Amino acid sequence: MKKAPAKKSTKKNAKQVIRKPAKKPEKKPAKKLAVKKAVAAPVKKPAPPSDLLKRILTSLDDDKAENIVTIDLQGRSALCDAAVIASGRSSRHVSAMADHLARKLKDNGYGTRPINGQGQGDWVLVDAGDVIVHVFRPEVRDYYDLEGMWSVQ
Repeated sequence: MKKAPAKKSTKKNAKQVIRKPAKKPEKKPAKKLAVKKAVAAPVKKPAPPSDLLKRILTSLDDDKAENIVTIDLQGRSALCDAAVIASGRSSRHVSAMADHLARKLKDNGYGTRPINGQGQGDWVLVDAGDVIVHVFRPEVRDYYDLEGMWSVQ
């Protein structure tokens, strides 16, 4: 017996899925926002210079330091409250200013202060506790650019 050839079905076997268009979300009426008046932030005034800072600046000024800059680091550094940067005319001048500063601080009751770099005289650092003093030769000061590091212009 011969089998009859299979008839081709004209009906589609797959179910057709009818998709409905997505509903657009309904727009809610915009709420009116209350306009707030701009309140200016309080102006931060620099802290008045401490007695230690005044003594340091006086000593450097008496020794003819050049380009004295005070950087307020309160709240920006845990190391100190202020940094003072000054320049001397030569290595000998830089070393002498640092030595005089340490001696004046000791005479005024601040104890002995560590001095770093006094032998070479290019960059001398005097750690006065709450204030760190950097005394440079001008070329070395330009090279290290501490004012730029602390964004002081």
